[in-house]
Amino acid sequence: MSLPTGTAPAHSSAPTGLPTADLAVAHTLLNCLLREVSGPEHQTAVDDGHLLLRLPRRGVLLRVALRRTSLLGAHRFTGPVTEHPDGGGDWAEVGWLRLAEYTHAELSLRTGVSNEEFLEQIVSSHQGVCAALAARTGVPSPEPSDDCLTTYLESEQSLLLGHRFHPTPKARSGDPASWSAYAPEAGAVFPLRCLAVREHLIAEESAEPGAAAPLDRLHPVPEGYRLLPAHPWQYELLHEHPELRAALERGDILDLGTGSAPFAATASVRTLYDGDIFLKFSLNVRITNCLRKNSSYELSGAVALTRVLEPALTDLAARFPGSAMLREPAYRSLALPGPDGRPDLAMLEGFGVIVREGLSHRLLPGTTPLLAGAVADEYPTGPGHISRLLDGAGPQTALDWWRAYLKLLLPPVLAAYFDHGLVLEPHLQNVLVCVDGDGMPAQVLFRDLEGTKLVPEYHADTLGALPAEVAGPMTYDAQRGWDRVVYCLLINHVAEMLAALADLYPETEAPLWGEVRATIQAYADEHGCPPRLSALLAGVPLPAKANLLTRWERKADREAGYVRLPSPFPLAEHVLTGAAHNDDSWSA
Repeated sequence: MSLPTGTAPAHSSAPTGLPTADLAVAHTLLNCLLREVSGPEHQTAVDDGHLLLRLPRRGVLLRVALRRTSLLGAHRFTGPVTEHPDGGGDWAEVGWLRLAEYTHAELSLRTGVSNEEFLEQIVSSHQGVCAALAARTGVPSPEPSDDCLTTYLESEQSLLLGHRFHPTPKARSGDPASWSAYAPEAGAVFPLRCLAVREHLIAEESAEPGAAAPLDRLHPVPEGYRLLPAHPWQYELLHEHPELRAALERGDILDLGTGSAPFAATASVRTLYDGDIFLKFSLNVRITNCLRKNSSYELSGAVALTRVLEPALTDLAARFPGSAMLREPAYRSLALPGPDGRPDLAMLEGFGVIVREGLSHRLLPGTTPLLAGAVADEYPTGPGHISRLLDGAGPQTALDWWRAYLKLLLPPVLAAYFDHGLVLEPHLQNVLVCVDGDGMPAQVLFRDLEGTKLVPEYHADTLGALPAEVAGPMTYDAQRGWDRVVYCLLINHVAEMLAALADLYPETEAPLWGEVRATIQAYADEHGCPPRLSALLAGVPLPAKANLLTRWERKADREAGYVRLPSPFPLAEHVLTGAAHNDDSWSA
């Protein structure tokens, strides 16, 4: 696909500035209602540059202006949400809190149950967005730096608004002052709290000899002790635990104070990076939905997956040299005996830290890693945003960038599932886009084994050799695994990256979707076309995780349901076919 000579690009529909917190929260709620409630019930329409959306049980008609429509229905909004009074009259603005109350009422009537936490969590998310925007007030967006590490960390810390299809993307528990000290959007960089623990009270597993050595290098300890680093916020939260206080008083644990190396908060908040190694800490803080602690099975599971997946990951890296996975080869924690003599679970999980490989282990020389979520953000808040990478180069360069990116991203994820029974979770926060000096994609790095799962039919022996409490959470059946792959890959990731490109060049949306289909078709032609892939190419509806309904029902993320979105593939093909007869549009 190419841009015909002489074609003038359409006017950019990219935002001209950041929204207020009120608008950001209102637009996010509207996204969720459109995708999960009103859209599936055919209670929406696009009319005269506006989206009309009806809450059928609450009996409210809402309207918002459109900055750009989307083939997937993931439209871009601008300006306030308004409602039409029952008795007629002019449209009246609906504030974010009233919209939240309408959403609460609609879901109560829809499900027959209530959720007393829901409005509190939306208020918390609004406070989080306010704090993130306030932290950037008067601070210019960082320019690309010659220092690869600086640019990378700025991309990790640039997500001010969060997931635009989650009702409470910035909800969090905990003291606001503590949050500002440790939040990535506040640019948090800080040293770790260092504890020396008697060797017999250390819990540790390693996938290979020396995998935990990066922890030992952080601070010297007396003979007979091992170093246990702690997230300083977590230490604040747990330091009064009676078992910990007793161990400190006995001298079984020595508080060495803060270390010397600064660590930066990445987008997940609890995973920190010092330029050499990633450390994924437990954090007894509720962020979005979940308490962000490392459960005991997740500690063991990370190491087990690193060990058993090595042959599959080596095969994928050899076949697709532009991709790699960051391993998690060790964990370390605190095994203080509780009253029953077994390790106290609150201490074991609360102080568990997972060692993840640093970028130097997998990064191609001469490339700069960027968080995919920052590249694809609706609002350009960091140096890695797609608008910065393309720098006004034009729609043909955007299409070239996209084609190169898809060839790096899609084939290894599909091969992992179909050839190895491996469910990767390549959503925007789990992928790093590594670009060359011209800003073109050169590599993708996948991370976070917590979301990586095994299909039991492929891994029965491996799973059978693991404790049931470890093996169970690391599996999905084949269909649920496929839904997860398609959602993370196409809806959460590809569709959002494509949307950021289409904001710059709206006339490219259909060709961009055409490239997605063509890349999947090329993989299918080369590696066989199993039924699930054939159905995907034929345009079956695509699974989108129901974040709003999952939050309302208070389910764990693993138990999240899906809504089905009409595939953009058939419509993109139709648009492209029609464009072949139109001199003023893109053509195949």
